[in-house]
Amino acid sequence: MGSTFSGIELGKRSIMANTDAITTAGHNISNANTEGYSRQRVQIKEFDPLYKPDLERAERAGMIGQGVDVQSINRVRDELLDSRIVSQANTESYWQTRSDYYTMIEQIYNEPDDVSVRSNMDKFWESWQELSINPESKASRQAVVTRAETLTDSIKQRWESLAGIGNLLEGDIEATVKQVNSLSKQIANVNAEIVRSRAMGDNPNDLLDRRDLLVDKLSKLVNVSTDQRDGDEFMVHVDGKVLVQGGISREIELQPRYDDTGYSKLVWADTKNDAVFAGGKLGALVELRDVDVRNEIQSLNTMTMNFSDLVNDVHRNAVGANKVTGLDFFVQHSFVENVNGNFDRNGDGTLDTSYVFRMSGTNALDKQQQVGIEGVMTFNGTTGNVQVPYFHTDTVETVIARINDSTSEVKAYLDKNNNLVLKATTSAQSENPDFVIRHVEDSGFFLSGYAGILSANGEQGAYDFAQADAVNALTQGAQFAVSPVFNPSAYIEVNPAIKNDVMSVAAGYMDAAGKVPTGDGRAAVEIASIRNSSVMVGSMKTFDDYFADTVTNVGLKGEQAETNLLSQNAIMDDLRNLRDSISGVNIDEELSEIMKFQHGYNAAAKFITVWDSLLDTVINRLGV
Repeated sequence: MGSTFSGIELGKRSIMANTDAITTAGHNISNANTEGYSRQRVQIKEFDPLYKPDLERAERAGMIGQGVDVQSINRVRDELLDSRIVSQANTESYWQTRSDYYTMIEQIYNEPDDVSVRSNMDKFWESWQELSINPESKASRQAVVTRAETLTDSIKQRWESLAGIGNLLEGDIEATVKQVNSLSKQIANVNAEIVRSRAMGDNPNDLLDRRDLLVDKLSKLVNVSTDQRDGDEFMVHVDGKVLVQGGISREIELQPRYDDTGYSKLVWADTKNDAVFAGGKLGALVELRDVDVRNEIQSLNTMTMNFSDLVNDVHRNAVGANKVTGLDFFVQHSFVENVNGNFDRNGDGTLDTSYVFRMSGTNALDKQQQVGIEGVMTFNGTTGNVQVPYFHTDTVETVIARINDSTSEVKAYLDKNNNLVLKATTSAQSENPDFVIRHVEDSGFFLSGYAGILSANGEQGAYDFAQADAVNALTQGAQFAVSPVFNPSAYIEVNPAIKNDVMSVAAGYMDAAGKVPTGDGRAAVEIASIRNSSVMVGSMKTFDDYFADTVTNVGLKGEQAETNLLSQNAIMDDLRNLRDSISGVNIDEELSEIMKFQHGYNAAAKFITVWDSLLDTVINRLGV
């Protein structure tokens, strides 16, 4: 049977339920501006009735209710929407990072016209043109030297600016790795607290909000996904690898790469395997450092190396006004002092590699003449060796174009003597050295008997850099040049011997009698003509093509980053606004909740007062 005092208990439950509801609404209002907070709602249900429909119930109609009970306090959260935001956030931060850094890269190339590398190079070519008209003029020679110094200064300035961005990226990567490790550890700690709280039967809403906020922040740094199938072991994955598993987190370490950059690589602290991230801020930073900035520096190095090599090739064979010959116009630092380019690459004390940048054939070719032979040439490429076929109906020009259009890291052209020249480009893979020809082979006779580069055809006559004295595979009399020290754009300068005596600037060639004819400016004309000659500056045919390509490439990549960022911002704004409409705190709504439960509280208090009056009658007035 029902208790006489059951009404007091019923009213107490109502007051407590309304108090919890008012307190929760106040908690929501207090955290309206708290980052990552989700509004909470009290789940109220009726308390179990006094009598249940079983064999022991009293013989009376109906079930006597006992008021209300607070079942739980839950967050208002859409987990599916949260997972979409987490999966999209890394893309937004990826493009944001690329956009920010490309703004800096574009500023390097947006130089004023009068101080840009291109304008200074144009003035350099013009000075040689002027010297060809006045080969006896000291003033013209001084102009060549001065403009060359201005040009080299602008090249070194561009390299320093690009290298500076690379160093900035390296520092940003180090800071971001620390953030990823810190957030991962915090998520693991919160996971442990959540498990303990749930084991006590609690619903840790604020801890869940904190974990979701940490995951949101982590998703901006790396491309993460979450797994909540096991409530006691919340997991965070990144690129298919486990980053957080319950209360355990993995860390990322930085290790030196021991290459010419001095930068570090990312590895997992536990396995020491490479850690690769395809998205997020960290993925963008690594890609910018190892791909974008590296490509820009390699492009500048390619231009500088080819530019100085071509000018030097003409200048050392010409004669200055002071009868001096054999001088390089620009200083070049060879990677090794060994004349054959031999180098101990693995550091075991034995010369095991040949570093050769350029090799030239001994036979003069006619670019319009059909080769009349067939075969397949093999050159080192971006990913393994590349095969380039040639046929008997091909002209020399066609074969050269086929080499240059392939994915090989070897380019070809005809020099001033119509000899075939093969030269190395920069390497797409960081483990391979720049400006090093790694493999040249021909199944036929184009490179051997026809062009006069290789001494024999087939595998037995192939040139391969993975051995000392690899140049022995070249034809007797074939010329070659040793590869330069890393980053030639960082140290290019005019030969001090020429700066000290501008009359050493060579403008003409010796005749059969060993004298330079009066007014001979053939060498100066030849150097000036390099500007528009097809000399293969990397994948570009001429220097003008190179400058047009580099500026366009940077501009398009900057535009791509900005466009994709705007698109991703629009997507994320919609998702975040939708989440805010579901989980965010609305002050007006919370105030209406407070007013609703205030009325409920007042009514429950009135009910207790009435019941108290009834009990007073029973206790104090019955029987009087």
